[in-house]
Amino acid sequence: MKTYAGSRTIDGIKVTVDGQALDERYDLKRFTTSGFEWTYEGYEPAQLALALLADHLGDDQRAVALCDSFMRRVVSDLDNDWTLTGADIDKVLGELESV
Repeated sequence: MKTYAGSRTIDGIKVTVDGQALDERYDLKRFTTSGFEWTYEGYEPAQLALALLADHLGDDQRAVALCDSFMRRVVSDLDNDWTLTGADIDKVLGELESV
């Protein structure tokens, strides 16, 4: 199962999946050109939500459809340093899709 992690460092923001840089997935939808952010609702957190879901789901259309809800539920509440597992994401998706 994949592990996603984000941190704020002196060199800026770093987001990884299993230790490798997470692709922003601008090819799917470009909310911003400023990369990822979290702890609030906005364009950069939406880009992170999209990238997380696209990588985790392997389903680009579903990732685009769910990214706004996922950003509001999860990404906007992440701490400065965070870790999410595939199981964490699946749990939230189950809640979002059952509404």
